[in-house]
Amino acid sequence: MRIGYYPGCSLQSTAKEYDRAARLVARHLGIQLVDLPDWNCCGASAAHSSDHFLAVALPARNLIIAEEMGIDVTVPCAACYQRLRIAHQELTRDEALNEKVAKFIGRRYKGTVKIYSLMETITGVGLEQLAAQVVRPLKDLRVGCYYGCLLVRPPGIGCDDPENPQLMERLLEVTKAEMPDWGYKNECCGASLIVGERNVALRLIRNILRNAVSAEATALACACPVCQSNLDSRQGQVNKEYGTNFAMPIFYFPQLLGLAMGLNPRDLGLETHFVKPQRVLKAVGG
Repeated sequence: MRIGYYPGCSLQSTAKEYDRAARLVARHLGIQLVDLPDWNCCGASAAHSSDHFLAVALPARNLIIAEEMGIDVTVPCAACYQRLRIAHQELTRDEALNEKVAKFIGRRYKGTVKIYSLMETITGVGLEQLAAQVVRPLKDLRVGCYYGCLLVRPPGIGCDDPENPQLMERLLEVTKAEMPDWGYKNECCGASLIVGERNVALRLIRNILRNAVSAEATALACACPVCQSNLDSRQGQVNKEYGTNFAMPIFYFPQLLGLAMGLNPRDLGLETHFVKPQRVLKAVGG
């Protein structure tokens, strides 16, 4: 399988371990990720709330690059995935907007690119084929699959049912980990509210962690750099604010797949997490 790869800004900075794990797992599975040359920020988190045209034009340029290469695109970041999907929808439905964007960029989007989340791309290999790659079953782990807001919303844009997504569970089932059913898998973590409304964000993060613990999850898996950062790096602040003692590792889903496939934990970037996963790794012999 050969597919365009749009890493987005976070995977080049705060979420480098997500990028490393995604590339390693893809290579292990025979998926050829082709970096889009000269890609630009998609405007996630800022443009869509301040400038509608810019929110479409920024991801449009990346779609045009992929279209000119004749390839579809896979996107690991939930926010980037949503922005590219929305831009595609708006450009293919609104001819006047497409014309305006074409004049701005100097190239026109024809609407031929299919945009997939990384989760969809890896699942596309086939669950039986994925299961055949597992050499280190994670059977002693209870992993809560956390989707957050952007990966599955809005309806028609997201990659799964917005109310009860199951794609991550189906994918991680191949690792033999247990996945409890829990109610906060698509609740908001507060995202950038942690900057301007810290107390609100900490309460949201506390609620997610509390629900995961109640479901007896020993770790969470996610597909969003902002969600991972909030749930991982803010656990100490949550514990101080609410008198809790959370110590739950927050993995990117390719890191768990990589572990189960026998890849080196260090290569998967596990040592970069704030909540150290040694306890979990010990349980699976990593």
